[in-house]
Amino acid sequence: MKARLAIDIGGTFTDVVLELANGERITTKLLTTYAHPGEAVLNGINSVMQQAELAPADIGLIIHGTTLATNALIGRSGATTALLTTAGHRDALEMAHEDRFEQYDINIDRPRPLVPRYLRLPVSERMDCNGKVLRELDDESVLATLPVLDEHEVESVAIGYLHAFMNPDHEQRTAEILQRARPDLSITLASEVCPEIREFERLSTACANAYVRPLMSRYLERLSAELIDIGYECPFLLMTSGGGLTTLETASRFPIRLVESGPAGGAILAQQVARETGLDRLLSFDMGGTTAKLCLIDDYEPLTSRSFEVDRAYRFKKGSGLPVRIPVIEMVEIGAGGGSIAHIDKLGRIQVGPESAGSEPGPAAYGRGGEQAAVTDADVQLGRVCADTFAGGAFRLDTSAAAVAIEKSVCMPLQLELDLGAFAISEVVDENMAAAARTHAAEFGMDLGQRDMIAFGGAAPLHAARLGEKLGVRRIVIPTNAGVGSAVGFLLAPVAYEVVRSRRQRLSALEAELVNGLMRDMNAEARAVVEQGSSAQVLNEARHAYMRYVGQGHEIAVPLPVEDYNEEHAQAFLRAFEDVYTRLYGRTIGGVDVEVLSWTLTISAAAKHRDEKTDKPHSSVAGTSQRQSFFDPCTGKRSDVPVYQRTQMKAGHSISGPALITEDQTTTVITSAFDAAIDAHGYIILSRGDRNER
Repeated sequence: MKARLAIDIGGTFTDVVLELANGERITTKLLTTYAHPGEAVLNGINSVMQQAELAPADIGLIIHGTTLATNALIGRSGATTALLTTAGHRDALEMAHEDRFEQYDINIDRPRPLVPRYLRLPVSERMDCNGKVLRELDDESVLATLPVLDEHEVESVAIGYLHAFMNPDHEQRTAEILQRARPDLSITLASEVCPEIREFERLSTACANAYVRPLMSRYLERLSAELIDIGYECPFLLMTSGGGLTTLETASRFPIRLVESGPAGGAILAQQVARETGLDRLLSFDMGGTTAKLCLIDDYEPLTSRSFEVDRAYRFKKGSGLPVRIPVIEMVEIGAGGGSIAHIDKLGRIQVGPESAGSEPGPAAYGRGGEQAAVTDADVQLGRVCADTFAGGAFRLDTSAAAVAIEKSVCMPLQLELDLGAFAISEVVDENMAAAARTHAAEFGMDLGQRDMIAFGGAAPLHAARLGEKLGVRRIVIPTNAGVGSAVGFLLAPVAYEVVRSRRQRLSALEAELVNGLMRDMNAEARAVVEQGSSAQVLNEARHAYMRYVGQGHEIAVPLPVEDYNEEHAQAFLRAFEDVYTRLYGRTIGGVDVEVLSWTLTISAAAKHRDEKTDKPHSSVAGTSQRQSFFDPCTGKRSDVPVYQRTQMKAGHSISGPALITEDQTTTVITSAFDAAIDAHGYIILSRGDRNER
């Protein structure tokens, strides 16, 4: 057993976790370096390695997750990209679904395509829906696009032809022509990145992949080379949005699969904590410096999906973002983090986010030139943050600058006292997160009041108690190393890869041999990726079919047995579909045939699970030698409260709120509505007692 490193680059902080062979973890948190994100990564690795007194040869695996792809899509900072598509279909990206996600807004803002119309270039070719060639590819029409690519200095090209998911021959030949003519061109095939039915989503995903591919490839290659130069020659794996690990080669080829890698790591951590604590209905709450992510976990499994929207123009509105079809853990993400900026709108209301101060300059309290009030500034003013230990002492917070920023941004315009202005900022961001959680749960017909919560990320433990109070949760779990929770989740994730193919099959006329052949091909493709990143002798296989009643517009994921199929399996598939359909909608529809649109197959190595417990101490009350002035949101009053060091707390210790528990990377706020205890795993458990029901 060798030590392992996990790195998570966020919009504000870069988290590094070193897990030693004995399971002990050493962590650090640094401000993200925008010019070269790898700079913070290397500095963080150097810090934890020095603390552990280890050499690069002692590391057996490096796991990395990053928001760089997401930030490039949101900030429109990717490569100049062109789209080659079937003649007559260049406007599919702009037409989208030809619907309105906001019916009554006459000034609706639709998501702007990543590729402008003048770079969406038609190519003469055509196939039917079964992949049969109707018009051969015209090589001259491909060569005719070269002058346009040169004129606009196009760096990356997406190739997406009609029905190419059934027959990729024309896309592959086009790529060969372009590669011969322009060897340095980055090329993405829609039939490789998203071999699924639905033209708009397939083209959107291919364009998004092409848009971020040069940036991500350069970054990953540079970081990998820098790690090798200083002696880290161990495997280097990337976290994907679906909760699995993949190889550097695959990540460089399909960087769109990394867009939600950080949040996915957090969901994996929440899943592990759910198993350890026996909490089978959880709300996962991850709040960092830039965003907050909320995820539902039922029966110890997070909700998953094959669709995701980036850069939504309307908060919580499906259809207002850029759709990508990739395996993702289903969650809602909003611009609510420690760096979210507060301002007063034209109606005199306090608004918080989605704009963020990031790490450059950061909130005013960072002392790096920020002048606008951010959520962290409000937390500092309210006494939720221990300034001396913030971010492990990496830098000292400027409490005076935080107060000045709040006065200028909120208090003076609204004529509020300083504490009330800071509290107002905090309440608005907490209510924004509560609204997002309620909306997300309502979309799946779920009740948040019957759930427990797990909170992690640098800012989540500061806001978890108040958010839990708003949502009506009774228990909140703060795991160890909560401030770097997503990076810890990377260490728990399996090496895994999912493959999808669209082949429409009605269950009444199931072609079992066609499906078996499809599964064999998908197995070989997924296994080849996983075997590059894992030496495990036993690999697990999972299959799903995306099914619907004939005539419906959307499918549901149905688990399938892993075996050879025959025509008699049609009834087994039908029963499995009806079970899932009934669980979701409470009924089935009689007399209507069922069809499969897409099939997925996932190969994974075994994940690493630890369930270590600590011995109970003799004492049940934790000691403290420090106190801090704290504004309690439940009473609206300020008082001196005890501050406990988490490293000094053992299983069995209990605390009555209000109080603070501080550690290197975050602080857990215990309001007067909650009591806290340390469980056998060393986790902080916040509970709402009967005395708080009022």
